[in-house]
Formats: sequence, C-alpha cells, structure tokens
Amino acid sequence: MVLGSTTKVATSADVQAANVISVDAMGGDQGPAAVVAGLALSAVALPGMSFLLHGDAAQLTKLVARHPGLAGHVTVRHADRVVTMQDKPSQVMRHGMGTSMWSAIDALREGEAGAAVSCGNTGALMAVSMIRLRKLPGVNRPAIACYWPSRNPAGFNVMLDVGADIKADAEDLLQYALMGASYARNSLKLARPRVGLLNVGTEDHKGSAELKLAQDKIIEAAGSGDYEYIGFVEGVDLPSARVDVIVCDGFTGNIALKTAEGTARLIADFMRDAFNATWMSKLAALMALRALDRLRKRMDPRQVNGGVFLGLNGTVVKSHGGSDATGISAAITLAGQLAQSGFRDRLAARVAPKAAAKDAPRIATATTPAHSAAPRGEGSGPTE
Repeated sequence: MVLGSTTKVATSADVQAANVISVDAMGGDQGPAAVVAGLALSAVALPGMSFLLHGDAAQLTKLVARHPGLAGHVTVRHADRVVTMQDKPSQVMRHGMGTSMWSAIDALREGEAGAAVSCGNTGALMAVSMIRLRKLPGVNRPAIACYWPSRNPAGFNVMLDVGADIKADAEDLLQYALMGASYARNSLKLARPRVGLLNVGTEDHKGSAELKLAQDKIIEAAGSGDYEYIGFVEGVDLPSARVDVIVCDGFTGNIALKTAEGTARLIADFMRDAFNATWMSKLAALMALRALDRLRKRMDPRQVNGGVFLGLNGTVVKSHGGSDATGISAAITLAGQLAQSGFRDRLAARVAPKAAAKDAPRIATATTPAHSAAPRGEGSGPTE
C-alpha cells in the first residue's frame, strides 16, 4: 500500500491482527448474553476469525461455553467496570481506564486486533477512540458512517456524519466526502461512488454560504478523490438510486437517521394493525405471508446495524445499543470484513494527500519560493 511516497508492507503481525475482532461485551441494553450470541453468529459468517471479548470474565466464560462453535475462537479479557449510557464522554475520557470499552479500544491500539465493536454509549465510545487511537493525519473531525437502505443495486447508500459531531465546516464536509467515497468503494464495491451534499434543495443558489463553499471544495477534489460529485441532494434522495454517498453535518444526519427509524416502526405498526383488523384482513395477510416476509427482511434494521467511525487510526464499529444477537452479529461481521480488507490503510491513503496539499502552500512560503509549491492534487496516491 502506497501512502504518499512511503510504502507500507503488511507484516505477519498485521495479517494476524486483521483476523481478530475486539468486542466490548458489556455495553448493550440487552446485556452480554446478546453480545455473545451475536458473536456465535459472526463466527459462522467469518470462518477463521478470532475474537477478544472484554468484560466480566466469570460471566463471559459461562456464556461462551454455551456456544460450542466459539470454542477455540474467543479469548476473554477481564474488565472490572462498564461505561453506562448515562456516563458523560468527558468523565469516561478521564476515568474510563479499566472499563470494557476502554479495554476493547486499547486492544485495537496495541495492534492485537484489526477492528473493535461496542454497543455502548456513542459519545463515550467516540471520546475513548479519539484519545486512544488518535485521528488520521489530515482529519479534523471523525465521522460516523451508516448504511441507508436504497434503490441502488447494492441495496444501500452511505450517509455521514450521523452523529459524531454536530458541527462541520466546509473542510470537514470535504473530508467526509473523501472518507465516505472510500468507505463506499470498499464496502459496497463501487468503482467510482456518486457523492451528494445534503441541502434544503438541489438548486445551486440554495443553502448556506458554508454549504456552497463545501460544494466548491468537493468538486475540486473529485478527480483525485476518484468519485463523481452529483450536486446537492434533498431528504427525498436519501433512499434513491441517484446517489451513493450522502454528506452532511452530524446534527442533520442524526436527526434524519432517527426520523427514518421512527417512521419505519410506525409503518410496521400500521401494517400490523391493518392486517389484524378483521378476519378477512388476517386471511389476506396469510395469503401474502411470503411477500410480507421478504419485505420484513429487506426493511429489517438489524441487518444493516453498525455505524463505522471514519477518520481514526483504527476501525471502530458502533452497534446500536438496543441490538439483539442478529444486529450485533451484523456489526461484528462488518468490522471483520473491513479489517480483512485493509480498509483503514486505504482510507488513510485517501485522506493524507489532501492534508499534504492543504499544507503545501504554508510550507512553501516558509522554506521555498511560493511558485515552487506543488499544485493541489498532485501525487494523490493509489486508488483502492
């Protein structure tokens, strides 16, 4: 893998770590039993993968023993304390050492695992990840990317940021575009992802001055970033086949995500009430059982559970706090696939050249004549 002018050669330790996932077993609403059950499902989906499980050793050892398929694939690492949903990120940053979340991230930091997964407090997980892993060079604000069900052939779009940080200036939105395109290229196997910037309308004159500046930057970087910028997109485009990557600030993205989750539950409740209303509607539901089952599976949010923290020196996947075994398995499986693909290094190769280009004029002014600075975008590194 080429990063700027430096070649990184994968060592045997790198390869071994890529086949290990570090899992915080204590953070979910449904407890460690659901996490271990999800781990058992992931062991089937990821043959050859091993797992570091962090939490109460006595409790976890008993739970792992209930799943014969995990024998020889799980190492339990004891942690005395748990980060709760009520804990403030600032408190966890200062006093989180010794928790299962901190231990899971530290295993990733030390190169023992290729990715980490937690169902715990999102703010705390981001805070611990940032302080222990640090940001990639060139990244100002990490982002959380999620899959959004869509009409695209892959079945999903990528949206970011969905809650890592409520603020984002034009440079941040450019970084989100670069990271989101890289994520879509690797996870959805898209050669040249289509990127859109979420706005109140698709017309160029709409939106804030910051969004218009972000659009200019995203257009300028499209060539070296190896993506196609299609312009502003609206909320109606989120599940459409018009775009592959939707870029927005974390405040907007999180509201959109939670609104979609609530709407999906409402529609499911309405359908259930409608089919249970009379004996004729119950008969209709029975006749349409296969079609309804296909619809349920396609709309099941558990199948796309897992927000990926982008912009860190390590791959961290946040599973929804209320996830059951199926949802947790989806997050762990996603983490394993990203770890084995070498995604973090590919992402770093995308972001680093833009950081170098941004700093080049300042460096040139201090050390060489300004006209000798390299043009922005040169030597942008390899494609994934």
